[in-house]
Amino acid sequence: MGVITQSNAQNQTIPLWSKIPDEIKATDYKENEDIKDGKLQSTSKVSVPTLSIFLPAKPKPNQAAVVICPGGGYMHLAFDKEGTKVAQWLNSLGIAAFVLKYRLPSDLIMKNKNIGPLQDAQESIRYVRENAAKYSIDPNKIGVMGFSAGGHLAATLSTHYDDKVYESTYKVSARPDFSLLLYPVISMQNSITHKGSQTNLLGNNPSETLLNEFSNEKKVTAQTPPTFLVHATDDGAVVVENSIEYYLALKKNNVAAELHVYEKGGHGFGLGVKDTSKFWTRDCEEWLKNHGYKN
Repeated sequence: MGVITQSNAQNQTIPLWSKIPDEIKATDYKENEDIKDGKLQSTSKVSVPTLSIFLPAKPKPNQAAVVICPGGGYMHLAFDKEGTKVAQWLNSLGIAAFVLKYRLPSDLIMKNKNIGPLQDAQESIRYVRENAAKYSIDPNKIGVMGFSAGGHLAATLSTHYDDKVYESTYKVSARPDFSLLLYPVISMQNSITHKGSQTNLLGNNPSETLLNEFSNEKKVTAQTPPTFLVHATDDGAVVVENSIEYYLALKKNNVAAELHVYEKGGHGFGLGVKDTSKFWTRDCEEWLKNHGYKN
């Protein structure tokens, strides 16, 4: 696996696991990285998960941290647009960021592809919490952020953080303290799901039980983390009902939630490129400040 050097000396990429759970060794299964100007743009066929660590230039004590899950339909990871660039934006707010390169579901490299990404997401939160002092992080201010299918993984983590999907060496909780979900796939229900994400994660003919288990709007409880949601009405890939259903479930369970539905923006707008979705980062910054996550 090629090591991507970051421009900032304090940033590094580390392997998430010393021993990957439920791993199936497949010698001809090679990660397919798209690297441009020394930067990883996107990648697919991920079998070795990593955390890329981005720390603010002037870290303050007890800063907040966010684990970022890039999207890509559980088929690839938009690593630069929905990972590196987002981490740098969070750093500008004084927040530490950890970009998770999670395993993409595949029967070739994991015993149960439904839970492979969740294992990585749980472990990433545990790693950050366990090492909070090392990175000047408040262990009670660790959030998760996800885009599109990465939003599904972040929402799955937020509602399945207590599921025992592997044996962790860490004794700390995998519960995120807050969630930031951007045009997320939330549901696996056929009426509103993103079909590609559903097929890649659950297979071609998933059972009703499996569909319900990974429809995160059905799994919200009073313990689900406070959530900030962003979606565009004209999203043709992941319909806005995903965010709306999750928001309503949070509201019903008295969980603090804020939902921004923009008229235009389509899908996959990252940090905002045009139309009304352009300023979601400003709204998110306010939310982080109001909840005490921005120093």
